[in-house]
Amino acid sequence: MVDATKAFSGFSVRDVPEAKAFYEDVLGVGVSEDHGMLSLHLGDGHHVLVYPKGPAHEPASFTVLNFPVPDVDTAVDELAAKGVSFLHYEGMTDDKGVNRKGGPLIAWFTDPSGNVLSVIQE
Repeated sequence: MVDATKAFSGFSVRDVPEAKAFYEDVLGVGVSEDHGMLSLHLGDGHHVLVYPKGPAHEPASFTVLNFPVPDVDTAVDELAAKGVSFLHYEGMTDDKGVNRKGGPLIAWFTDPSGNVLSVIQE
């Protein structure tokens, strides 16, 4: 039988050391490495597997990981100061890259492998 209490998600990256530096140093996520793969430690014992695919990597065309934050504008400013560029979607996001068109405030950006991530207001 499947044990959903032990389930976890994962996604690929082009370069594990580059991904590790981004998730640890830019986003401040706890990261461990084992057998050439990363575990992103998200709290409450949850983790996400990040595995290498090298040149065969194709970034996900959807958001693979959302980071809830108390204030999206503050998070966008702090990440932008660390060199993160936010995605802009015509008619959907403002100049900062924040969607203010309904629902929780959200801003999307990519990791060095092009996977889409977000900060979303709690």
